[in-house]
Amino acid sequence: MIGVLLMAHGTPESLDEMPEYLRLVRGGREPSAELVEEMRHNYSAIGGRSPLTQISQAQGRALQELLDEKGIPSQVVIGMRNWKPFIAEAIGTLVAAGVTRIVAIPLAPQFSTLSVQKYVAAAEAALPRDMPFACVRSFHDHPWLIEAFAGRLREAAPQPEEEIVFTAHSLPVRVIEAGDPYAREVEATAAAIARMCGLQHYQQAWQSAGRTPEPWLSPDLSDLVRARIVEGVSTFLVVPIGFVCDHTEILF
Repeated sequence: MIGVLLMAHGTPESLDEMPEYLRLVRGGREPSAELVEEMRHNYSAIGGRSPLTQISQAQGRALQELLDEKGIPSQVVIGMRNWKPFIAEAIGTLVAAGVTRIVAIPLAPQFSTLSVQKYVAAAEAALPRDMPFACVRSFHDHPWLIEAFAGRLREAAPQPEEEIVFTAHSLPVRVIEAGDPYAREVEATAAAIARMCGLQHYQQAWQSAGRTPEPWLSPDLSDLVRARIVEGVSTFLVVPIGFVCDHTEILF
């Protein structure tokens, strides 16, 4: 039987869990009171919790149903890097179920050493000795992904006057300069969606840059919108393409 591990960043289930969650995100470093309050504010603005875990679990159930329909003996589980259910716990569930190999799929289409690679490292650290393991490290240009994003874009029915902006989570420029393929893969995803939808013009921006003084990928989404408003654009359709489900980074 194949074990399928869907991996994501993770999110707290309540505002009270925010300090511990941020401690995990920060590699054990204590978050400042200001950061905790800011993140609680962000989560409160979208209803007090992120839908990441619930949507990821629904995606896992849908994949399980598909594999069952195809007659593939398997068990699908969800594992989070920074919150429950943790990746190590998910692997423990698969091992207890008697799987003979594990295939991991990150719920982020584009590879980065700061995201997907850390999910993979967490999984490899929890694997039993001699357990066969494989990981899908990137699917940024897979036809099914592009079709899914293009379908959602068409459903939004963009108007001629709307400026379409593809966006994804930012990274420090130094990471990209060191050879990380993330920015290139995000650009390829955006271009493929644009081709499928017949877009003649679109913008690409970045969001959620970290709280560090070093330069991050630009333009930032907020900066781009402000600049384009000055240039006369009044309506925008923002299309997040760095994730496969809604969560705080998209909804806030």
